[in-house]
Amino acid sequence: MSVGQWSRDLAMGTRFAFAGGREGWIRAVLTAVGVGLGVALLLLTTAIPNALAERDRREEARSDHTFSQQKIPKADNTLIILDVDTTFRDSDVRGRLLEAEGPRAPLPPGVAEFPAAGEMVVSPALKELLASDDGKLLRERLDHRIVGTIGEQGLVGSQELAYFAGGKGLAKQLEGLASGARIDSFGNDDLGSPDPWDPVLLLLVLVVFVVLLMPVAVFIAAAVRFGGERRDRRLAALRLVGSDGRMTRRIAAGEALAGSVLGLVLGTGFFLLGRELAASAEVFHVSVFPSYLNPSPVLAVLVALAVPAAAVLVTILALRGVVIEPLGVVRTAKPSRRRLWWRLLLPLGGIALLYPMIGQGDDGGNFNQYLVVGGVMLLLVGVTALLPWVVETVVARLGSGGIAWQLAVRRLQLSSGAAARMVNGIAVAVAGAIALQMLFAGVEGNYTRASQYDVSRAQMSVNLPDGSDASAIIGKYRDTEGVRKVTALSDAYLGDRRGEADADIQITVADCAALREVATLPSCRDGDVFAVKGSEYDSESDHLAKPGATLWTHAGDTTRSGDRPVSWTVPQGIRQAQPREDPTGYERGGVLITPGALPEKLAAFTSTSLFLSLDPLVRDAADHVRNTAARLDPAVQPMTWHSIESNDRYATIRTGLSVGSACVLALIGASLLVSQLEQLRERRKLLSSLVAFGTRRRTLSLSVLWQTAIPIGLGLLLAATVGIALGAVLLRMTNTSVRVDWPSVLSMTGIGAGVVLVVTLLSLPPLLRLMRPDGLRTE
Repeated sequence: MSVGQWSRDLAMGTRFAFAGGREGWIRAVLTAVGVGLGVALLLLTTAIPNALAERDRREEARSDHTFSQQKIPKADNTLIILDVDTTFRDSDVRGRLLEAEGPRAPLPPGVAEFPAAGEMVVSPALKELLASDDGKLLRERLDHRIVGTIGEQGLVGSQELAYFAGGKGLAKQLEGLASGARIDSFGNDDLGSPDPWDPVLLLLVLVVFVVLLMPVAVFIAAAVRFGGERRDRRLAALRLVGSDGRMTRRIAAGEALAGSVLGLVLGTGFFLLGRELAASAEVFHVSVFPSYLNPSPVLAVLVALAVPAAAVLVTILALRGVVIEPLGVVRTAKPSRRRLWWRLLLPLGGIALLYPMIGQGDDGGNFNQYLVVGGVMLLLVGVTALLPWVVETVVARLGSGGIAWQLAVRRLQLSSGAAARMVNGIAVAVAGAIALQMLFAGVEGNYTRASQYDVSRAQMSVNLPDGSDASAIIGKYRDTEGVRKVTALSDAYLGDRRGEADADIQITVADCAALREVATLPSCRDGDVFAVKGSEYDSESDHLAKPGATLWTHAGDTTRSGDRPVSWTVPQGIRQAQPREDPTGYERGGVLITPGALPEKLAAFTSTSLFLSLDPLVRDAADHVRNTAARLDPAVQPMTWHSIESNDRYATIRTGLSVGSACVLALIGASLLVSQLEQLRERRKLLSSLVAFGTRRRTLSLSVLWQTAIPIGLGLLLAATVGIALGAVLLRMTNTSVRVDWPSVLSMTGIGAGVVLVVTLLSLPPLLRLMRPDGLRTE
């Protein structure tokens, strides 16, 4: 067959799609909408690498070296910058205090001019939040006057909360602050080589992309077959005027090609619309600017070529089992039973590709990405191959029942393939999600762990600046709304010699209630001194905490008191106490001193930390604490404790999966709705005829529900089976024991069923309209 003949037949099919009357263009539009939704998500996926790279570039461009050890002398091109990051409820707020030391001081990216003391420039999202009722607590903390907004170049996301505030006299605060620096430029080009990725995390990334993209491909393949039955009847007329079977199939492929090309146009439009809407959305604390979402040209061209090619190929393959004759279409009235053997080859082939990597774990190097992608794809494609056989086999054995049940079962027996196609995408999505959830649950222990903090005893901590009035500050925190208890501990280290000591011992100063948080005391009253021996990290208390021993402050600490090193003699009445972990998980040793026994000359050498216990009934207790800290010293940032700590890369991958899953679920719902409406449109006359003969509308609506519920139930059962099998293989690849995460399996299948239920409910109003008598009208 010549290329010219193919071109002429495809072109004829394209003309039929748009010039073949109402039926032709309706089918083309439905196909285009279904394809377009998939294309939009594919284009979004191809834009993700560029979006991530752009976020990293902007983060690097605004880097201010606040944790750098390099000291820069004051000059006319230097800037003092202090970290004043904070948190509002669950959202991070990036904050910086700025003080220019000369006319050539570097401006932060996105800022036109330096704000004066008491002024600030804010991100658009922060400005909106501060102006809203929800931002009342945050306004109390950020009480600077807003004089401008940060440009896009100074932000990593459209919904990022960030601000730059003007400061005065910041040079005095640089001493002893790890979060402040004097800089002469923004940006950091000396980041060194990035840490290599853990092989298991790379495996997670590969599987996430395959699992998210496979349902999209399945939906596109299903969308190009919309309106297949009516199209086939139209093609019978072509046989009547002389075309042979092969030519007819090529013309049908041309119609699908037209719909797919129109789908590319609509998909591009959907993508551009979603690209603009992306600036107003934030999913799992991730936001982007529209300019980030620029698809890779190579990948975009690949999508543009692959989608029409797939439309032609799918149509040709689908019509192999259809006999189109001049007097009508024979869709095999008694269809031959689908064969199982070749359908099993797909998942078995996937397992064969993954099998060589079983037991590899972290120590075997990176997993072969081609084998991983190929194996996972074959297993998921196996769902689409097995589901039509499963649906056909089950519905053929379903017995009699009510009228709605009989209508639904008979329809499924006549067109089980169409029913399976409608649920293929969601079955693939659920199977992949179950496998991923099993993999995440299996390796979670390697990347998340319980933190050392005891959140039952305290939920926040604050380190007070040296030289501050600790008693006054403690009173402020005690009076803060939502604070139930404040545990104040003051620490210092003393040595066994004046000047450079050979051994150090920790002393802790606190009242009796606070000391009981760090040691087990026999009894306690103000004026007591205790020695704590045998703690895990203390090896000096046995010989330094003896009655009559003389201990000295360190020579380097004299600047805090403005005097020479001072000594302290361990009193004769020192008592013994047993070690106990403090709320941070640290087991202290050394000497515990109540305030009444502390010499005044040692007070200047102590550093004070506060452990705060919050009232869980006060919703914004943590933000009230942050407001108190900001009023006392903007550079002091209270630390919020969490019971779980996770690897940053692992958390990022999991967030990416959540964002991608939300997009895929939206696509699933939209595509299922389009597919359902297309099937109802094809059956309009049949539905109207049944109503005209007295069939109740409720019966027909229930039959439509059964037609959806039966294949969905079978699809979810198959998806759970394949998902568990794939999850088990992936767990064995990471050298992790296989454990089925049943809550995840049930939740994923429940979400899939919920999406279908919502789509079915949305299709009921159109179904009722299609049952009207005017559905019998014909032309």
